[in-house]
Amino acid sequence: MASILDEYEDSLYRSASVQQSRASVGIPHSGYVNARLEKETPIFNKQRIDFAPPEKINSLVVSSNQLCMSLGKDTLLRIDLGKPDEPNQVELGRKDEAKVYKMFLDHTGSHLLIALNTSECLYLNRSVQKVRALSRWKGHLIESVGWNKFLGSETNTGPILVGTAQGQIYEAEISVSEGSLFSTNPDQYFRQVYTLEEESGPAPVCCLEIERGIEGKFFIIATTRKRLFQFVGKVPEGTEQQGFSSIFAMHADHLPSFREFPANLGFSEIAFYTPKLRSNPRSFAWMMGNGVLYGTLDYSRPDSILSDERVWVYPSDIDITVNKPISIVLTQFHFLLLLPDRVKAVCTLNGQVVFQDLFLEKFGLLTRMIKDPTVQQIWIHTEKVVFRYHVQRESRDVWKMYMNMNKFDLAKEYCKDRPECLDIVLAKEAEHCFQNKRYLDSAKCYALTQNYFEEIALKFIEAKQEEALMEFLIKKLSNLKPSEKTQTTLLTTWLTELYLNWLGILEGDPSQRNLYLDTREKFRTFLSSPKIKDCLFNNRASIYELLASHGDTEHMVYFAVIMQDYERVVAHHCQHDEYDEALNVLSRHRDEKLFYKFSPVLIQHIPKKVVDAWISMGSRLDARNLIPALVNYSQSASTQQINEAIRYMEFCVYQLEETQQAIHNYLLSLYALCRPDSLLSYLEQAGTNPNRIHYDLKYALRLCAEHGHHHACVHIYKVMELYEEAVDLALQVDVDLAKSCADLPEDDEELRKKLWLKIARHVVQEEKDVKKAMACLSSCALLKIEDVLPFFPDFVTIDHFKEAICNSLEDYNKHIEELKREMEEATQSAKRIREDIQEMRNKYGSVEPQEKCAACDFPLLNRPFYLFLCGHMFHYDCLLQAVFSNLPAYKQAKLEDLQKKLAATTQPSKSHHRPKDTDTISLGKGQQSREQIKADIDDIVAAECVYCGELMIRSIDKPFIDPQKYEEEMQSWL
Repeated sequence: MASILDEYEDSLYRSASVQQSRASVGIPHSGYVNARLEKETPIFNKQRIDFAPPEKINSLVVSSNQLCMSLGKDTLLRIDLGKPDEPNQVELGRKDEAKVYKMFLDHTGSHLLIALNTSECLYLNRSVQKVRALSRWKGHLIESVGWNKFLGSETNTGPILVGTAQGQIYEAEISVSEGSLFSTNPDQYFRQVYTLEEESGPAPVCCLEIERGIEGKFFIIATTRKRLFQFVGKVPEGTEQQGFSSIFAMHADHLPSFREFPANLGFSEIAFYTPKLRSNPRSFAWMMGNGVLYGTLDYSRPDSILSDERVWVYPSDIDITVNKPISIVLTQFHFLLLLPDRVKAVCTLNGQVVFQDLFLEKFGLLTRMIKDPTVQQIWIHTEKVVFRYHVQRESRDVWKMYMNMNKFDLAKEYCKDRPECLDIVLAKEAEHCFQNKRYLDSAKCYALTQNYFEEIALKFIEAKQEEALMEFLIKKLSNLKPSEKTQTTLLTTWLTELYLNWLGILEGDPSQRNLYLDTREKFRTFLSSPKIKDCLFNNRASIYELLASHGDTEHMVYFAVIMQDYERVVAHHCQHDEYDEALNVLSRHRDEKLFYKFSPVLIQHIPKKVVDAWISMGSRLDARNLIPALVNYSQSASTQQINEAIRYMEFCVYQLEETQQAIHNYLLSLYALCRPDSLLSYLEQAGTNPNRIHYDLKYALRLCAEHGHHHACVHIYKVMELYEEAVDLALQVDVDLAKSCADLPEDDEELRKKLWLKIARHVVQEEKDVKKAMACLSSCALLKIEDVLPFFPDFVTIDHFKEAICNSLEDYNKHIEELKREMEEATQSAKRIREDIQEMRNKYGSVEPQEKCAACDFPLLNRPFYLFLCGHMFHYDCLLQAVFSNLPAYKQAKLEDLQKKLAATTQPSKSHHRPKDTDTISLGKGQQSREQIKADIDDIVAAECVYCGELMIRSIDKPFIDPQKYEEEMQSWL
């Protein structure tokens, strides 16, 4: 194990050297560069709004990107932050000394309530310019409003809750429409539903919040200076528009649940964090006298929505008697406290101040801080200036806090996109688990870190935690890249050694049987892992040696199967006489080469199953390669076992239709040896055409002769067309078989007669059966009685041949008469032919002057012509042209030669000094020769009509256009 570790350390030398060089220049041990190239922006980034109010700012509210601020005594400024260059100014129209006390803006930014210090309340809708007084609200100083986020719209607030300075909670509804804006009051109703009290009596309602849980349950949170009340109840489905009176009525006789703290700021404020638009708040922060009560909201709880509560006391520099906090805002991980001259951000995870922003005196005292829940922007104002905070990457350092709190899952969640931080968290978690003796969990974490491999491995070795070490190596192996082949090889080999050691220990302990089975399954899963498949294959020899050194033949076979080394698997089964298992492996993986190699062994022990496996392989096996196994097997096996070899050969011949001569020859030898009855049927089924027979005829003949199968030999002689030998052998077996052989040479009457004479000689001389000899005469028309007579002995009487002799004489007489009749018919036919020739000499035809050539369509009488009996007429040259191209080559040559001779006879004599008689004689001889030449030309050219004769029939498959002239003809038509 130590040597493997050393090898792995050497393989990592270069990467370790790089990490050491990084550490020497201040790079963390994890190997990640953690330097910041530029100053990181703060979480809360302040921006001063470029706005100079003409009068002092009394109040400011923001929601849904809609900002409303009260300026001076009578001015209201509305700004759509999406269009900041288009502010809208509205006058309150008050002539008295009333001042704006507080303003409330709903979640849609559509409904604005303006509470005056004269216990009056005004209303302004975003779509109108005129402020309306809410008459029903008169006489109440409004401290808080709980908006209905579920039924509210841009024209109707739905049922809302209103808290007063006297401790009453009222339910109200405001509705505005174009048709009723100037005719009716916007406040639909205003009725009291509850009164909040402290120990001294009614107390101002500082905050109101309405939330809806599951199954129609509503939670209403109301706060006073020292108490936080919760009202929980269900509103029947379909009655939400009727308001929340039913929920408060449930607490008419008893106080609702509340939290109370002794200190008192003179007021309190609660803030909520909502992660997404139109979702429920997830956490709350209540600013009161003793500090900030922080917790989460659990909507599944039956009686209280508040969960995981804790109180974070104010920082030490905050004295509630001197500089008490003014406002609070809650973000995902921080709450911000507004003091008269500064803003403090406190982390909700550990209560530590993480941010502080001090404002200059020239801006004046800070008045109010509010957050727009839709865009998560924080607004702060004094009487002269407005500031805005952008929250940027608030969770950047949260992982550290969770890590220090040992909440490692949350820490990893918030640094999963920052590998350098994740590595620190994993290392801390691994060390924490190791210290708490959770070694397996520690190994999993260590494997994901960039810590030095050798340090971690030695740590587990020293602690004697081999199981954890294996887990570490497995995880480390899974994280290696495909290019890190050396590390993969070393880890794979080391893990194999560890698994085998562990299995060897567990196998010898019966009490650890279940653990042994579980570990064995893990080891097999490890060997089957696709990630290390190539590594195992390339190093399979080393793995085999490890398995062999531990004597683990079971896993050696398993590993061989994974490596698809089926030859080793089959050999193992054969060595242990597990022939059925070996055959199952062969049948399952269907490797032809393995079948050829192991079939000689398997067929000696399970012949039927082996043949079944061969048959199931079908044409994938070449039967020629299996013949040696069958030959070796058949030499030592019984007849019953040889039948298995015959069964497979028959499958190859009849099912696979094999044509290989070796296969047919071997089947033939098996038939000759054990199944003589099947031999002849096989030969007959193979046919008698030598070109379609797949066995060796000479080999088959020798084989059948050796085993005395005469019928089969006769058949083979017949196929080889050795009819004399076939008849000679057949006469030793059966005369009828010889007769069937004698009739086979149908085209050679002389041979047939010779064969029948052999049969007759045998019947007469060997069997001495005259009647059977006479039967031979009737069976073959070629034999006559005179051919058979020499075979009979001299003492045979003529009585036995009387009928045959008479029949022979009658046949001769009939033949003579037939010849006479044929001679008379020939004489008559010759006579008729002579008459027809004489008649043809006297036959003529008439040609009209207007007749035209059938070929060129020009007048016929202009040039020499031919007239045929069919009526077609051709010029001499036209007929010659039509016939010449269709004549055979030798006739074309002959015709050209005759034309040359004819042309020579027409030339006038060049001699003018010969006597006249000599010229006449020469002319006469030349004229006779010319007529003969013309007759020969006519025999060739005018033998038949070119349109009606055989020439036209022979040219039916010729194209109309000569292929060589096709292109030229086609171009002529374009």
